[in-house]
Amino acid sequence: MGYRQYGIDPALVERVKFKLKNPEIKERIKMLLEGVTKADLQNHTEVARLTQLATTIFGEELNGNQTAQILEFIVAQKIDPSKTFHLIRLWAMFR
Repeated sequence: MGYRQYGIDPALVERVKFKLKNPEIKERIKMLLEGVTKADLQNHTEVARLTQLATTIFGEELNGNQTAQILEFIVAQKIDPSKTFHLIRLWAMFR
């Protein structure tokens, strides 16, 4: 299931992808996500916290609806960062 089905704006995704090409931003995001577990990504409060920190790093402002859409998308993916297949699937979704 793609992010568009959750109502996430493709223009937002493209802006974030572009900003991730900046090595400084990419490193800050990698540091933010270091040590994140599947349990963290299933916890609404933790995902909301990570989303807020990431939007600050990206310099993006999200309204409440956008934040809720991103939160629901992340939780629904049941991402396990320790499994390579999950990471490949996410990469394919956003390339």
